[in-house]
Amino acid sequence: MSFTADNAAYTLRTHVLALLDIGSFGCDVVYAGNATYHQSHPQIYIFPNLRDILMNHNLEKRFWEIDFLRGLAIIMMILFHILYDLTYFGECNLNLHSGFWLYFGRTTATIFILLVGISLTLSFSRAKKIQNAGQKIYQKYIKRGLKVFSWGLIITLTTFVFLREGFIVFGILHFIGISIILAYPFLKLRSGNLLIGTAFISIGLYLKNFTFGFPWLMWLGLKPERFYTVDYFPVFPWFGVILIGLFFGKLLYPDYKRKFNLCDLSDFTFIRLFCFLGRHSLLIYLIHQPILIALLYLLGIVNIGLL
Repeated sequence: MSFTADNAAYTLRTHVLALLDIGSFGCDVVYAGNATYHQSHPQIYIFPNLRDILMNHNLEKRFWEIDFLRGLAIIMMILFHILYDLTYFGECNLNLHSGFWLYFGRTTATIFILLVGISLTLSFSRAKKIQNAGQKIYQKYIKRGLKVFSWGLIITLTTFVFLREGFIVFGILHFIGISIILAYPFLKLRSGNLLIGTAFISIGLYLKNFTFGFPWLMWLGLKPERFYTVDYFPVFPWFGVILIGLFFGKLLYPDYKRKFNLCDLSDFTFIRLFCFLGRHSLLIYLIHQPILIALLYLLGIVNIGLL
């Protein structure tokens, strides 16, 4: 098959977005000299650099439902922390440590952590597809994990200065940072992650019944005597939720492809707002409490002198 200037002109006139959707036809791309053409669309030639564009486009796409669920968890977190702040400053008398609100807070955290596991499988699948990325994947996870863990240390320092009693020693950011690094050996497993994850959760629930005379392993779930903190996510049981997230990520999004049918609702304003929050969850987590406390103070609801 010959490749002419007219073909090239036609290809260049073809809308780029149409080219980006070629992969969805599920047909082979056949090579023809220096260019390729789509078997079911022979009028469309794809230059080698356009093949790279197509691959990069598919790898850079986001799954809107993941961002939406993360955004939903953000809203739930903000609501819970508003109630926590009102209770802490004495403006509200809610029991957040049992009953409905305890399970509400735990459900919020579980959604976040489960999505961390799913997102790790997505990033791993994407990284494997990038040329020469194999030897750099682990370094990527180490850097990302240390970055998140470092933000956790900043939260530790901040809460120590302002709270003292109950300051955060090993909260959700510390845990997620460590988990990003620990999860790497499990990224190639499938059903094994479900079994191991269940074991982590079971061991963690068992350890909750005991206290220990030393603090050094409290990050694992060996809680010392008279230990109190406002945010605590030890490896046992919570890393089990990460592993279950890895399982569902492999099951539902193998090879960075959605395995189930889902209507695209991402153009709805309501959905787009939640997706926006989900894409910026770390930033929102870091700044939402100072903003909430400042707003409650400006509204005359709380007295920050109690800090």
